[in-house]
Amino acid sequence: MSLNRIFGSFDVSGSALSAEQARMKAIADNIANASTTRTPEGGPYRRQRVVFETVLRECADGTKQTAGVRVAAVRKSDAPPLRVFDPDHPDADATGFVAYPDVSVPSEMIDMIAAARAYEANLEAIKNFKGMVNKALAIAR
Repeated sequence: MSLNRIFGSFDVSGSALSAEQARMKAIADNIANASTTRTPEGGPYRRQRVVFETVLRECADGTKQTAGVRVAAVRKSDAPPLRVFDPDHPDADATGFVAYPDVSVPSEMIDMIAAARAYEANLEAIKNFKGMVNKALAIAR
C-alpha cells in the first residue's frame, strides 16, 4: 500500500475543512446582510450558497479515488426579494414597499450548525488518523 493511499485521509479531511470553512463564511455573510436593502450592485443583498464538488485522483492502476472536496462555486440566489410595506424607509418604492433579501436567519443558523458539525467531524477524523499513525510508529520501534 502506497503512502499516498495511507495519507490520503489527511487530504480528504483537510480539503473538507477548507470547504466547510468557506460554507460557514457564506452563511455568516448571509446572516450579516439579512436586512441589507441596498448593495453596490443595486437592490437588496442576494443570499449566497456554496456548491461543493468531489476531487478525484487517478491511481497507478488506472482507477480513480476520492482525493477530497473543493468549492466548485459560490452562487447567488435568484429568489425574488421579500417586499415589506414600510413607506418611511429610505429605500421604499413609490408604493411604500421595501425589497429585503430572501434570507431566513433561522434557516441560516441551522445550516451553520450543520457546517460546524461537519467541520468538527473532519477535525476528529484527522485527530484519530494521527493517533493511529503514532500508535503504528510506536509498535514499529
